[in-house]
Amino acid sequence: MRTSNEKVKNVIISVYFILIVLAVLWLTIFRAFNEIDNNPVVAFFVIALVFILLFIAVHFISKYFEYDSDGLKVTVTNKGLLLSDYLNYREHTIEFEKTRLSGFKINNYFIYKELVLFIVSKNGHHIKKERFNITLVAKKKRKYMKQSLRKMVKQNRKEQS
Repeated sequence: MRTSNEKVKNVIISVYFILIVLAVLWLTIFRAFNEIDNNPVVAFFVIALVFILLFIAVHFISKYFEYDSDGLKVTVTNKGLLLSDYLNYREHTIEFEKTRLSGFKINNYFIYKELVLFIVSKNGHHIKKERFNITLVAKKKRKYMKQSLRKMVKQNRKEQS
């Protein structure tokens, strides 16, 4: 099964555009605070801090995700969403044999969703955790990915018994 969230790119570009428009709007609001408040510098820093936090949150959440379980190996990739065509930044890729998957977990935080894969090392002694951002993956695609991972884990447990 192959899935990705590449169609979300336009939504993220729109969110960044809205953030820039909000920044311009906040600057005009800041001018209004100059007449009301005695200390406009504090108001400016509060507005700037809120804008920076929103920008960082969107940047942290917006990641490209690709899952490919066709064949004998599973490939999972996370990378930056906007500049990934030009710069290879924030990339995290793992490729492993299906028989090495011992489990998985999907953490659903308030605005962040995470896929945690538990992969047995090649010598079979250690279990390695690999974390992937799946926040922007559609619910239907997450459901199919869960089914695929459950099937692999179930088959691996059956083979170990």
